[in-house]
Amino acid sequence: MSPTPLTALSPLDGRYHGKVDALRDIFSEFGLIKRRVQVEVLWLKALSECADIAEVPLLNSESTDQLDRILAEFDEKQAVAVKAIEATTNHDVKAVEYFLKEALKANPELNAVSEFVHFGCTSEDINNLAHALMIRDGHRVMIEHYEAIRDALADLAQEHAEQPMLSRTHGQAATPTTLGKELANVAMRLNRQLSAANAIKPLGKMNGAVGNYNAHRVAYPDVDWPALSERFVNGLGVEWNPYTTQIEPHDYLSAYFDAIARLNQILVDFSRDIWSYISLGYFKQRMVEGEVGSSTMPHKVNPIDFENAEGNFGLANALLNHLSQKLPVSRWQRDLTDSTVLRNMGVALGYSQLALVSLSRGIGKLEVAPEAIAEDLETAWEVLGEAVQTVMRRYGVPEPYEKLKALTRGQRLEADSLKSFILALDIPDDARERLMSLTPGTYLGYAADLAKKTAR
Repeated sequence: MSPTPLTALSPLDGRYHGKVDALRDIFSEFGLIKRRVQVEVLWLKALSECADIAEVPLLNSESTDQLDRILAEFDEKQAVAVKAIEATTNHDVKAVEYFLKEALKANPELNAVSEFVHFGCTSEDINNLAHALMIRDGHRVMIEHYEAIRDALADLAQEHAEQPMLSRTHGQAATPTTLGKELANVAMRLNRQLSAANAIKPLGKMNGAVGNYNAHRVAYPDVDWPALSERFVNGLGVEWNPYTTQIEPHDYLSAYFDAIARLNQILVDFSRDIWSYISLGYFKQRMVEGEVGSSTMPHKVNPIDFENAEGNFGLANALLNHLSQKLPVSRWQRDLTDSTVLRNMGVALGYSQLALVSLSRGIGKLEVAPEAIAEDLETAWEVLGEAVQTVMRRYGVPEPYEKLKALTRGQRLEADSLKSFILALDIPDDARERLMSLTPGTYLGYAADLAKKTAR
């Protein structure tokens, strides 16, 4: 079978391929090869700009333009050429080196310095920087989706800041809140984790076989190789790591994948809650013309977007957690277990992206059902027991908790019964009036104020 969306082993490249296209240029093998070529070309440029490396003189404008064209015009056809070379070398990075040497032959100046392509480099010098560039570029795509979810929830929080809603702790009726405040909680959790994810900077190294510039120093003892390495890595937009073995130790990758997993887990929590609120009737879902909810029950409008989001966040986090735990561990100065695992960065982030697309679609279909929310509140007068016993404590009424427990625990409490209890209390008149005026829909504390302050 030829690979097509119908024959793909992964649904990311099959059923869902259109929903993750934005990541394909970054995390596919093409994306990796493209960034390897970028690192190799820019390293050659960096060597030519070092006055102490006489064998690689400063390149003229024609040569510089040609190198720039190689990067600008690198496409799938060129990547196929690299893969054809790899079929002989059985080494992916060496294939990039040979591809570039062949591309430089027609230019006498570049051909003369072609042996300085990959000079002093171990494969991991190229790979670690290519991966750092992939994370940098991929984060820009991913973060837009997380921020869009955060923004949608912040808008809904402010829009529904004053909509009273019954809380549920342990699945049981509890102190009322507002719908906006509950959405604000999620938006603010996302804010904190977005800040943490944005603060993680890709790290890179360019320091040879075991991180000590051994061959570099023998070949050119007068070159300050650590300084050149730092300038080069920083010039890529990557933070320089001066202390490595053969590999950059991947601690930043572990931190990054943990940060994405935390964002995903917050949204799993949110997806489950919204699913439950839909089941209670707090939300309706806008119907999409032609869409079918059930193959046999025509009345159904299922919360499939939130279910798809939860499932795909789970798949993403299984991979992200493995990446996080495995990548910082390498036997001695290098083993190859990280290489095959790192090829799955795009799978982990792809499932995250897929979940975010589903979740965004689900949020966009939500319609609040205030009548159902109000009806739920009206049947839960027992939740005011907290307020009553707290006021009783203030004014020294004996055994306040125990008296309210006897009145309310495990049983439905009607408004009249609660008001009769309040009228019999030995408390100041103004306190009694405050309690008598309470309803489940007005016992909200600062919930509405907090929701209105939801920040992005």
